[in-house]
Amino acid sequence: MSNVETEPVELKCGARTDAGEPTGPASRVDVLGARDVPLGGPRAMRVRRTLPQRARTLIGAWCFADHYGPVEVATGHSMDVAPHPHTGLQTVSWLFSGEIEHRDSLGTHALIRPGEMNLMTGGHGIAHSEVSTPATTVLHGVQLWVALPGEHRSTERDFQHHVPEPVRVDGAEIRVFLGELAGTASPVRTFTPLLGAEIVLEPGASVALTVDTAFEHGLLVDSGDVRLSGTLLRPAELGYVPTGTAALTLVNESQDPARTVLLGGPPFEEEIIMWWNFIGRSHEDIVRARADWEASSDRFGQVEGYPGSRLPAPALPNAVLTPRRNPPRG
Repeated sequence: MSNVETEPVELKCGARTDAGEPTGPASRVDVLGARDVPLGGPRAMRVRRTLPQRARTLIGAWCFADHYGPVEVATGHSMDVAPHPHTGLQTVSWLFSGEIEHRDSLGTHALIRPGEMNLMTGGHGIAHSEVSTPATTVLHGVQLWVALPGEHRSTERDFQHHVPEPVRVDGAEIRVFLGELAGTASPVRTFTPLLGAEIVLEPGASVALTVDTAFEHGLLVDSGDVRLSGTLLRPAELGYVPTGTAALTLVNESQDPARTVLLGGPPFEEEIIMWWNFIGRSHEDIVRARADWEASSDRFGQVEGYPGSRLPAPALPNAVLTPRRNPPRG
């Protein structure tokens, strides 16, 4: 998915200040709200963006999280994101309902369906489009980005598809699309250690999940009221837990099933600059990527089969991109 804001926020994400902080069983959970963002014009679908924000720019290498729906496509709130570029990152698409047609400059033509993960690697440069299909009545899901480490940020374009098998643990159904959790592991290749899983809790269910103490974690609540390690999270909120935590307890305090997405990874130690759909290491990296896209450079290739024009890049700010860092933990 593209960040189609006409004036995208410029972010310089610094090395983490809370890496390695030990925490015990009663680990503090930071509750992060979402920012409402339109994907395009006045009738466009709106998304709830929990990453990046001023309070936290990364969780592991996860650097972007959009949460959208459920929306009725019949009301005109469909997804139609024209061809657009990416550099220095991977995109992860995960649906709860609906169907999206994906096309990219690798020549990939694939459908995104509930319970099936599509991971696209931008690296040096890729372009893609995403359009909800005529079969879609309700569109609902998340779009996530992963920052690539410096040694791999110019890697070749790639596309992977994975359908994780659900596992049952204490009233929870878990689908691990990246990394390892609850005795199951995803075969999908990543460039840093990562965790990505959908967890659906039955009404009143409580589950304790053993996690890697080297990881920090974020739990995004899609539906229901969920208590994460003692802290209540409501729909569209993201709970952040720092490194040093060996187990996460999730309790569904709702009368209905609760759906969540758990993200994790070791603190990302590199400074990155993120603007629009590009991730680089300097202001000049971003300027160059934007110029290459506007010049229709071979760097990004062509997306075949989309019935329309590609997205133009927004104007750059009239200043060098300025740093925004995660705050130190008190």
